[in-house]
Amino acid sequence: MSAILSADDLNDFISPGVACIKPVETLPSAPPPQNPNETEVILDGEHASGPNANTPAQISLTDCLACSGCVTSAEAVLVSLQSHAEVLSTLDAAPALRIVGPDAAGNFAVEGLENSDAKLFVASVSPQARASLAAASGPGVTEAAGGRMLDNLLRGPRGLANGGKHGNCFSWVVDTNIAREATYVLGADEVLSPSPGSASITPPVLASSCPGWVCYAEKTHPHVLPHLSKVKSPQALTGTLLKTVLSRKLGITPSRIWHLAVMPCFDKKLEASRQELTDEFWADEAAPGTGVRDVDCVITSKEVLMLAESRGLDFFGLPADRLAEAATAQFPDPKIHEFLFSTRGARRPSRAAGTSGGYLQYILENRAALSPGAEIQVTRGRNADVVEYAVLVGGEPVFKAARYYGFRNIQNLVRRLKPAKPSRMPGGRPFGSARRPTGKAASLEYGYVEVMACPGGCTNGGGQIKVDDPIIMERENLSGKPGPQEQKDWLAKVDEAYFSSDEAEDGTGAGDGVGQDVQGIPRTYINDILAYWSETTGIGLDRLAFTSYREVISDVGKDTATDAEKVVQIAGKIGGGW
Repeated sequence: MSAILSADDLNDFISPGVACIKPVETLPSAPPPQNPNETEVILDGEHASGPNANTPAQISLTDCLACSGCVTSAEAVLVSLQSHAEVLSTLDAAPALRIVGPDAAGNFAVEGLENSDAKLFVASVSPQARASLAAASGPGVTEAAGGRMLDNLLRGPRGLANGGKHGNCFSWVVDTNIAREATYVLGADEVLSPSPGSASITPPVLASSCPGWVCYAEKTHPHVLPHLSKVKSPQALTGTLLKTVLSRKLGITPSRIWHLAVMPCFDKKLEASRQELTDEFWADEAAPGTGVRDVDCVITSKEVLMLAESRGLDFFGLPADRLAEAATAQFPDPKIHEFLFSTRGARRPSRAAGTSGGYLQYILENRAALSPGAEIQVTRGRNADVVEYAVLVGGEPVFKAARYYGFRNIQNLVRRLKPAKPSRMPGGRPFGSARRPTGKAASLEYGYVEVMACPGGCTNGGGQIKVDDPIIMERENLSGKPGPQEQKDWLAKVDEAYFSSDEAEDGTGAGDGVGQDVQGIPRTYINDILAYWSETTGIGLDRLAFTSYREVISDVGKDTATDAEKVVQIAGKIGGGW
C-alpha cells in the first residue's frame, strides 16, 4: 500500500455503507457463530480471528467496484497498483522506445521494439495538480511555473532522466486543459443541442468528470445514471487521444505506450481502472482490444514529491524555466502536435468558473450567447458549495443550472432526482420523491448540474498537498496539528495559484449560436480536430470521446441465501436439523 495513504487520510467524503469484502460462497452445515466483524477487509498480512477463520480474501479491482457503497476501501486496495513506485519500476524495466524522424516523406520510425519490455512514455498533467505544487513551492509561484517544474522533472535532463537504470524519461508531457477544451464543446452540445439519433440523456445532465461521484452513483443511486454526461473526462480523453494516434502513426500496439497522469485526487486511479476506458472499446473489430488502459498509471500531487525524492531530487530545486524547443520531440502527427503543444492555449481560468474545470460556466455562457441581451443570474444555495444559476432574457429564466460540491450536498441532489413510486392505494399519490414545484415554477428545473465530490472543488482533492504535510508546516511556520482554519487558509493559496496562470491566452474565435466561442480555443477549431482525429484513426467519435456507465450490483451485506439454506439455518436456530 502506498506510504502516503491510509484509511484516515482518505478525503473523498464518502462513508462506506458496508464493509468491503470478497464473499466466500459456502453452504454451512450449521449456523455460523455471531460475529460483529463477519464482513471485513484483510490487508497487509493481517489474519482473521477465530478458530475457523477463512483464508484472507484476495480482493481484485472487479471485486472492489462490485461492492455496495464502499469507495474508500476500494481506494485503499487499489492505490498499491498505481503509485510513484510503479512509475520508477516501469521506467527502469528496459530502455525506452526511441522515435526517429520525420524523414523526407514525413514518416517516423521506432527503435528498440526488439525488447518486449521497452515502452514509449507519455504523461498528462492537470491544472489543479500544478496549482498544488506551485503553492507548495512558495509565495508568488504561479500554476504555470509549477507546471514547468513538473515538466522538468518528467522529461528534463535534470529530472528523472538524470538517474535510474536506463536514464529514461517521458517523451511528451501534455496539459489536460487542452483536452478539457474538447470536453467543453462536446458537453455543451450534449446539453444545449443534442444531435439527432444520439444517445438521449435525461435532463438535468449531470457532470461526470469526477470519478468519486460516478462510482458513488453506480453503486448506490443507479436512478441517476441516465442523467450522467457521457463525455469522457479530460484525463480519459487525453489517454484515448494519445494511445490511438501514437499507435496508428507509429505502427505499434497500445500496450507499448505507457501513459502517466498527474491528478489531484486518488479517485482518478479508479477512473483509470475502468473497463470502459480501455482499448476494448475503441479497437477495430478485426483486431479487438486486449484491455490495455488508456491511462496506465495515476499519481497525485503528493506522490510527485515522493517520485522526485525517490530519485534523489529536490522538486522545489528544479528550474521553473520552459524547456528548450529542441528538448520537445516532434509528435508523429503534425496536426495533433499543433493542437497539443501550440501557443493557441486553453482558456484562462476564472473565479466564476470555479476550480473544477469550468464546465458549468462554459455551458451558461454558450446558452446566454444564444439569446441577445441575456444575463446570468447567480444565487447562493444553503452553503458555499451549492450555487444556482439562471440565464435570464427580459428578466425571465430560459435556462437553469446548478453547482453541487461535496457528498452531503450530492445526497440532497440525488434525493431530488429519485423517481416517485406509485401508490398501491386506489387513488393514492406517488410517494418517495422530493416535492416538486408546480405551475410556473415547474419550468425552473435544472438543465445542467456540475457535480464534484470534494467540497471546494478539485483543488481540494484528496491527493493534493495538505497543510499538515511536513514541507508545508515548515514553510508556514506551523507548530502542532493544523486545524480546519489552517487548512482553509492553505486551500485559498492553492486556489490563488490555480487562478494565476500566466500562459493561458484568450481565443478570438467567432461563432453562431451554440457554436459561438466564448473564449479560449475556437469551437470551430475543436470540431475540426475531433473530426480529423476520427478520420485519421478510422474510429467513430462515439467510441473515442464518449463512455458509458452501469449499475454495480453486489450481494455484500444482503441476504442471498437460497430456500434450502434458509431452511438449514432456521432448523439450526430452533434446535432441529438433519
